[in-house]
Amino acid sequence: MPLSTADEKLLDSHHRGEWKTKDAWRALRILSEFVEGFDTLADLPPAVSVFGSARSKPESAECELAARLGAALAEAGYAVITGGGPGVMAAANRGATEAGGMSVGLGIELPFEQGLNDWVDIGIDFRYFFVRKTMFVKYAQAFVVLPGGYGTLDELFEAITLVQTHKVTRFPVILMGADYWSGLLDWIKQRMLDDGKISAADLELIQVTDDVAEAVQIIVDAGAALADPQASS
Repeated sequence: MPLSTADEKLLDSHHRGEWKTKDAWRALRILSEFVEGFDTLADLPPAVSVFGSARSKPESAECELAARLGAALAEAGYAVITGGGPGVMAAANRGATEAGGMSVGLGIELPFEQGLNDWVDIGIDFRYFFVRKTMFVKYAQAFVVLPGGYGTLDELFEAITLVQTHKVTRFPVILMGADYWSGLLDWIKQRMLDDGKISAADLELIQVTDDVAEAVQIIVDAGAALADPQASS
């Protein structure tokens, strides 16, 4: 694993001399990653992207929750998409695989936390974060976000922003691990909402539950409403 990543080289503003000599070739590499992702994932069944920390221990509460979630999603007919790493991601993939479902891992080139976990049925390793993020959104009917760090927060807020700005068809964004997220949610309500930075309707873009069955039902209901808008009205 190199000390620098493809993303870092592409976005490095200190090596302007490379912009004319290398960036055009990098664009072809980026295109090839999009093609590989689209080709590999085009035949997926309905799927749900599950996010959470790579650093969570297998015996942690969030990993146990992720495994039960993965199994429940598989039993409901959904493929489970994760970042393909260890921790919460591996737990969700394991739950899906052991329940007989399809388990997908979308890995990323990093100088740490590398390699796809052993529970992935379909795996792709990406060099570029923005290509990988497109795949998480394009092939998912919902995002479920368990306790995690900066990367998890990045995926959470990008999903909310895409839904809020109507860049994607609205889909559920579900937080699991209510105690972990409570401080963030309080800040959003007491600071962002009270300061007028978001509207009350924006709070409805996030749903919180620690009940696996409830989370799956939210996703099922959202899919049914999208398939038949008149039935949900």
